[in-house]
Amino acid sequence: MTKQPKNNRQASARLDELYELIEEANRRYYQEDSPTISDAEYDRFFRELEALESENPELARSDSPTKKVGAKPSETFQPVPHREPMLSLANAFSEEEFLQFDQRCRKLLEERAKELTYIVEEKFDGLAVEIVYEHGELTTASTRGDGEVGENITANIRTISSIPNKLSKKGLSKLGGPERLEVRGEVYMSLDGFKALNDRRLAAAEPAFANPRNAAAGSLRQLDPAVTARRPLEFVAYGLTSPSELPIGTQAECIRVLSNLGFQIDPQLLEKADSEAVLNHFLALAEKRHDLPYEIDGIVAKVNSFELQQVLGTRSRTPRWAVAVKFKPEEAFTVLNDISVQVGRTGVLTPVAELEPVEVGGVTVSRATLHNQDEIDRKDIRIGDTVVVRRQGDVIPAVVAVIENKRSGDEKKFKLPDTCPVCGSDVGKESAEDVGVRCLNPRCPAKLHERLKHFVGRRAMDIDSLGSKLLEALAESGRVSSFADLYDLKQEELASMERMGEKSAANIVEAIESSKDVALARFLFALGIRHVGERTAQLLAEHAGSLEVLRSMGEEELEKISDIGPKVAASIKTFFDDPQEQAVINELLRRGVSPKAVEQNSNGAFAGETVVLTGSLSSLTRDEAKSLIEKAGGKISSSVGKSTTLLVAGEKAGSKLEKAEKQGIAVIDEQTLLQRLNG
Repeated sequence: MTKQPKNNRQASARLDELYELIEEANRRYYQEDSPTISDAEYDRFFRELEALESENPELARSDSPTKKVGAKPSETFQPVPHREPMLSLANAFSEEEFLQFDQRCRKLLEERAKELTYIVEEKFDGLAVEIVYEHGELTTASTRGDGEVGENITANIRTISSIPNKLSKKGLSKLGGPERLEVRGEVYMSLDGFKALNDRRLAAAEPAFANPRNAAAGSLRQLDPAVTARRPLEFVAYGLTSPSELPIGTQAECIRVLSNLGFQIDPQLLEKADSEAVLNHFLALAEKRHDLPYEIDGIVAKVNSFELQQVLGTRSRTPRWAVAVKFKPEEAFTVLNDISVQVGRTGVLTPVAELEPVEVGGVTVSRATLHNQDEIDRKDIRIGDTVVVRRQGDVIPAVVAVIENKRSGDEKKFKLPDTCPVCGSDVGKESAEDVGVRCLNPRCPAKLHERLKHFVGRRAMDIDSLGSKLLEALAESGRVSSFADLYDLKQEELASMERMGEKSAANIVEAIESSKDVALARFLFALGIRHVGERTAQLLAEHAGSLEVLRSMGEEELEKISDIGPKVAASIKTFFDDPQEQAVINELLRRGVSPKAVEQNSNGAFAGETVVLTGSLSSLTRDEAKSLIEKAGGKISSSVGKSTTLLVAGEKAGSKLEKAEKQGIAVIDEQTLLQRLNG
């Protein structure tokens, strides 16, 4: 929160500044569908404005954004008055703020507070619209506009297949055949549809949309309905106006009515929830939001009873009976100060955005991937641009779009260098399938450093004490030039290195020694064979049974292994045919590294089971649990599918648990897992 002004003059000046800033942001967001500040920034400014007006009510304007909804409708479209105002929603940015909302409702309801339950809906990130039906036929559709008057988008709405032009006669008859119905909901774009649309735009040298919300809004507000018809828009209905005129008494009944009328409704709906259930649902959705086929930025909790909604009433711009509980923002706007180039373990040159630090999803981000030159060119990303940075879950932050209307003309285009920034060797594509360019020098120090980091990683040889900086120093000194050299390191020479003590050196040597007895799958993953991840390494280990057998297998035999196609088989064969790679493997074996296939117990507690792990375990790491299950005869799978026979659900289990339950797959908790392993 910005520091509050200390006197009226400062307060007045800051209020004027915030009024101008928020009005401009509203215009850009609602009228032009091209926001120039992120949602998180907007929320911060809006809250600061509310706080300032609360502390200085005599300075607040009557036309303040805190008293209005949206923005004035564009003159490009015909105005459509709303019979009832389309209000906005108050926001809660934490569990505590939702509980404060709950307490306010209970206080206002007094004795009737005991009747209070909520219905919880996903907060779809799209564009709110109202659709009017007369005698069951669609007649008019409009945007929210300023809440009182919207923009006529009837022709565009008719192009959306999930919006019926005629309502179900059966659904209408259940309502008593009303002459007029006003349906409200959200037009949005699925993630697959958004990606396909942006791919088409970039291929046509058109700017990409920053996110699905902008894409949906921009598509819906086209002057040519034919353009809208080509956009993958969808609609979810969440309300009817004047529900007291209809034979329904709750929001839950309203949603069922909308479904009966032929509308798509929220598939994650939660009914009859108390405050605890609301928050549990919020946390569950926060965990699985990345598995959903569309974007949501939170939940909407509504008092279920229409009668209680009327008791609670509304403010000037928001109802007192509903609140949006928002997730931490995963998207922010910031300035791209420069572009650096990283060289990966396979030699790929990756451009990296050096950003003005910005908070995204609760983490300060100063660097983000730009993927490759083709992506930079397609998105027309330039040094000095204001860009949209996105961080989802554990995914590396990425620059997803440019805010073109922020350009000053001083921005600079970028091209990857023709030579490796580390060793100076030529770069190019090794094959036609390469998306990016690579350093063609097999002895490039950057390649070695990245391969060493991968080799010692927790999921590979698990020599965690060998940190990145130490590996870099060992490689630069020439002491380590291959994986095998790690097994010649002595405690004395490590202890003599900068910032390294005797105890640390001893721990590293012990960890290196302990890593010699390694599961074959881990060893194969550690080698860094192109296209071979953990799952493929496991399949290879299970099929071959030993390193010797695998090294001798041809492409045809490799392709017979489940889930291994021609490209992966060719990559594996190429790796094991490379004399340099063969020499390194032989040196590892000579130094005592002994990769073995995990012996599965055919009579073990998990014999014949295909097991999926989800959520967090308190007594075991995920890798330890996987290893123990495999030793007890089980197979590990990363996703719930037809072959899954058992799911182990730890704390905060998400969508995998829900999917397993729907498919009737057996589910056990951590305690049961331990009992079976120790039984």
